[in-house]
Amino acid sequence: MTTTFLHTADWQLGKAFGGISDLDNQAIVRRERIRVLVRLGELAEENGCDFIVVAGDLFDSFVPKADTVVRAFEAIAAMEIPVVAIPGNHDHGGTGGPWKQDFILRQAKELAPNFTILLESEPYLELPEAVLLPCPLLTRQTVNDPTGWLREGASHWSDLPDKPRIVLAHGSVQGFGGMDGDDESRENRTANLIDVPRLPRDEFDYLALGDWHGTKKIDDKTWYSGAPETDRFPRGADYRSGQVLIVEASRGSEPKVQEVPSGSLNWVSESFSFVDDSGPEALRKRVNEVLAGRLDESLIRLELSGSLGLAAHARLQDVLQTWQAGLLRLKLIDRTTVMPTEEELTDLTRRTDDPLIGKVASRLIDSSKGEDEDASVARAALVLLFNFCNREGDA
Repeated sequence: MTTTFLHTADWQLGKAFGGISDLDNQAIVRRERIRVLVRLGELAEENGCDFIVVAGDLFDSFVPKADTVVRAFEAIAAMEIPVVAIPGNHDHGGTGGPWKQDFILRQAKELAPNFTILLESEPYLELPEAVLLPCPLLTRQTVNDPTGWLREGASHWSDLPDKPRIVLAHGSVQGFGGMDGDDESRENRTANLIDVPRLPRDEFDYLALGDWHGTKKIDDKTWYSGAPETDRFPRGADYRSGQVLIVEASRGSEPKVQEVPSGSLNWVSESFSFVDDSGPEALRKRVNEVLAGRLDESLIRLELSGSLGLAAHARLQDVLQTWQAGLLRLKLIDRTTVMPTEEELTDLTRRTDDPLIGKVASRLIDSSKGEDEDASVARAALVLLFNFCNREGDA
């Protein structure tokens, strides 16, 4: 028997995105996490999937807001095929977690009868096409391997029907280490560790993992699907997020896995070092090429270094102001040094129309030579003085 299903994880519905300062943009990003569920249903239909598995973290917190809960189960109901999930570390299945709350369980039952949350480490036999072997997290962190029950003797394997066997787990694979949290924050990496090599590999046909938010192949049978809607800046050149996996599995055979894009938001990390005063224009061109006309759908982590003259630095601020206004988020790490050109220094120190500005500029230039705090303050003051003079001239 062969089955085709959609593997997804780490929806984290209701995530706050506190790093986005604009409240309207926060709402846009949160809304896309619900909208991507519509695309999941469409992808499942297009690819003839029999069911969908969610390998943990359907919700972002133990107490999701009521409107998030309702919208989630309405979207799941629209998928029209079975959706089976396990709890992860963000929405664990124990006391205090969302799957012990009457409101959430009631909404799931009433709004999404096609949805099942698996809270027991035992085979799930209700699907006609496959056997699911869930490894739910019942606490946020556990020192025990969530898949440990699959190694406890062989008696339960012989009782299973002859169907594809799909393991669902949420945690970090030893030797790889999943990543959780926004931006650079990390979970306790000694918890929720999954020892894949110790699993009885011949007894299952696919291991659907959650926790790492990028798509990642661990081995031929073991994959992280990643989050279906990207929710953080890339953590390396090979980081791929905003995807789901379409899996074709047969009993006793290696699965066929297809990566399929599902997300809509454009999260970008770029670094740029200024080597001369044409840098702001070169930076603008590069970033615009990366954005490809998607300014209002993009979030950028931009790391700048190098050196610019005063006029070039002012042009850079104009570019950054445009991006700040148009992007969903601009996370700026600016290590640019502002060093006036010889021409700019001459203009400031030899102003015949205002000798006082010339004297102030000369003192600031003398004070700016060095690497101490006073020199840094003097350089910043030079920038302010230059900008003031330019505005005065424009007027």
